[in-house]
Amino acid sequence: MKFIENIKRLERIDQLIRLKATGCPHDLAQRLNISESQLYTILKFMKEDMGAPIFYSKEECSYCYHTSVKFICTFKVFDDD
Repeated sequence: MKFIENIKRLERIDQLIRLKATGCPHDLAQRLNISESQLYTILKFMKEDMGAPIFYSKEECSYCYHTSVKFICTFKVFDDD
């Protein structure tokens, strides 16, 4: 299912960003089996539509977050009280 693949890709990108282990855009795109233009589209979506505080650090040679965040896509159980 395409939706699940996209969620898993977002989770993987988030994990690599939190670890500061994305490498350069070319390397990250290869790791994810997507084109660089697809990667830039995903990163733009994460930043603009989802509010992810992403930036690229030349010092770390990795995408990073400005603040501590984590992407979570799940259902939350609420009490019916």
